[in-house]
Amino acid sequence: MGESRQAVRVLLVSGSTRGSSTNTAALRTAVLAAPDEVEAVLYEGLADLPAFTPDEDPRHPHPAVRVLRERITAADAVVFSTPEYAGALPGSFKNLLDWTVGGGELNRKPVAWINVGAPGRGDAAYAELAKVLGYVDAVIVDECCVRLPVARDAVGADGSVADAEFRARLTDVLGTLALHAR
Repeated sequence: MGESRQAVRVLLVSGSTRGSSTNTAALRTAVLAAPDEVEAVLYEGLADLPAFTPDEDPRHPHPAVRVLRERITAADAVVFSTPEYAGALPGSFKNLLDWTVGGGELNRKPVAWINVGAPGRGDAAYAELAKVLGYVDAVIVDECCVRLPVARDAVGADGSVADAEFRARLTDVLGTLALHAR
């Protein structure tokens, strides 16, 4: 009998707090499109995080910060998808990233991103994300950093994208990322 491999756990983090976010819709779709060897889990606590405070006692962090850190630590890899606001990362998403700087949760962890913006949109946010991820010593898996544009009208009532080609691309991204995480 062959050994059964444990699924690679991929945490999906949206940089948007918008209820109808195409970034979050892409990640909801990734949960549905994950290949068998991947357990994709959507993090939904962005809006619950307090403002980053470097003086906070690391032994007793705010409950939302503790959950964030636990989810990242438990993940084998992380995929981000974020909008660009005013030519940069949204403040709430940068705040999330700031909470990871001192804890080392992303250190040497494979990461990637999905840019759902039309060509030419979101590039500044992803350049800034790459800079922050480099700072925390995450391992950016370039071949899994993709642009998969999502129009607002492509998001169904369930909050996901039904397009088969879009789902197939997400399956490929998650499968490739899982190979890097093993």
